[in-house]
Amino acid sequence: MWNIEYYQSGAGKSPVEEFIDSLDAKSRARVARTLDLLEEFGINLGMPYARHLEKQLWELRVRHGRNRYRIIYFLYTGQTFMLLHGFTKKTGPVPRADTEMAESRRDDYLSRRR
Repeated sequence: MWNIEYYQSGAGKSPVEEFIDSLDAKSRARVARTLDLLEEFGINLGMPYARHLEKQLWELRVRHGRNRYRIIYFLYTGQTFMLLHGFTKKTGPVPRADTEMAESRRDDYLSRRR
């Protein structure tokens, strides 16, 4: 089994948990199921559930009806994934602002671990 952790800001906020909590019950259940798959299959989880983005960032892909949710994460160490940023995807590729947010949170997390 792989481990999943949620990024927490210096102020103790967990943006991915807040994002998931903001979803309706059925969407939360679909996200939870996809997170279960990530825990079970880890780096072997591929499309349509996970896709490499860039610079050690991956996206967890969740589809529920017409909604497309994304959670950007990275492999922190050993068998631990750190969930950095969650959002509802509207169109096209992952917006640059979302990958920049995830990169910023990853860098913040790593700087506090050293």
